[in-house]
Amino acid sequence: MTTPRPETLAKLTPVLTRRWLSPDAWRIGGYEKLDGYAALRKALRAHPDDLIQLIKDSGLRGRGGAGFPTGLKWGFIPQGDGKPHYLVVNADEGEPGTCKDLPLMTHDPHSLVEGVIIASYAIRASRAYIYIRGEAVHAARRLRNAVAEAQAKGYLGRNILGTGFDLELVVHSGAGAYICGEETALLDSLEGFRGQPRLRPPFPATHGLYASPTVVNNVGTIASVPYIVLGGADWWKSMGTEKSSGPMIYSLSGRIVNPGQFECGLGVTLRELIELAGGMQPGHQLRFWTPGGSSTPLLTAEHLDVPLDFEGVAAAGSILGTTATQIFSDQDCPVYATYRWLEFYHHESCGKCTPCREGNYWMVRVYRRILAGQGTHEDLDTLLDTCDNILGRSFCGLGDGATSSVTSSLQYFKQDYLDYIEGRTAPKLSDKQLVGAH
Repeated sequence: MTTPRPETLAKLTPVLTRRWLSPDAWRIGGYEKLDGYAALRKALRAHPDDLIQLIKDSGLRGRGGAGFPTGLKWGFIPQGDGKPHYLVVNADEGEPGTCKDLPLMTHDPHSLVEGVIIASYAIRASRAYIYIRGEAVHAARRLRNAVAEAQAKGYLGRNILGTGFDLELVVHSGAGAYICGEETALLDSLEGFRGQPRLRPPFPATHGLYASPTVVNNVGTIASVPYIVLGGADWWKSMGTEKSSGPMIYSLSGRIVNPGQFECGLGVTLRELIELAGGMQPGHQLRFWTPGGSSTPLLTAEHLDVPLDFEGVAAAGSILGTTATQIFSDQDCPVYATYRWLEFYHHESCGKCTPCREGNYWMVRVYRRILAGQGTHEDLDTLLDTCDNILGRSFCGLGDGATSSVTSSLQYFKQDYLDYIEGRTAPKLSDKQLVGAH
């Protein structure tokens, strides 16, 4: 284990994670002792349009993967249209390697609740929903408890803090489908339908939940709002980079000494994050990694010093995504890792569109052949051709994300594929596991 240098430790900027070590921060009494609901009181004294402008000025971008400017999204909501407005928090978090929202909701649920109230006030919504993954039972309990506590204190319900602002907040548990992390599929699920993506346009900003104007934001995005209200836009922009402002929770897993959550300003590098995590496990050398979960193209040891912000990762040929940084060593196989991710995407495809439904089905079978030592050189062309037919042609981003590890692993590790095909690497799958692969 390596001890981080002082200059590397200085990269840690606990903002969203600063209450996590307080044993009672999940209760409203402990939360209020740590500036809890102070931002709400300040926000309710401001004009809603001024709050939207504040979020625009801060440069806050979505923490769910796409990195869309939050204030701009709020500003899309038409005002004075006579329709109900809704805020929906996407807490479905189901991508392999992604695990930053669950601890936030478990250890500090009131920060999310407070953010929801402020955001709802800004976009003039009287009802808000937190859509949480069905398997996240403990986090959902904490959230529902936080909602009840906030309501008992007058932070939720009718005439909040005597301002005349009303808000009902519902915590809704989904059925556990990864596709419901896609915002329009989430809205369909919330309405009681099967979770499948909608055709856009129209967009949720005008035709979202119940065909009304809706803002859909990630947990980390909304939980950041109270800190921006209290600290101001300039304080928020003092962290991160010029175009990617603020701190980000990086979820490190894999071949490192201390896996976990590390909150740093956007633009930190993997080299620094690995140092904060105590270094690579003994006997392991970094070989490949995902900057933002399994749906982002793989990067290699050559990318150790790429700034992990939206622009830096994109320039390196990948996507920042959910900052789920999965770290693999020279003892891990990129072909097998890609196969396991593809199994996930095949299983989680909603089946609505042909490219994703059929493409992932067949790619899984091609990978099984290769890993069983029965692959051919033509299989590699088939994989690339299939990815070309999925990318940009599937109904939503699930299909696009499924191709990321395939194309990037073939780009960087084609020799590993050839070693299976040409017999230099022993098969990883047996004939029993090969059933249905032909």
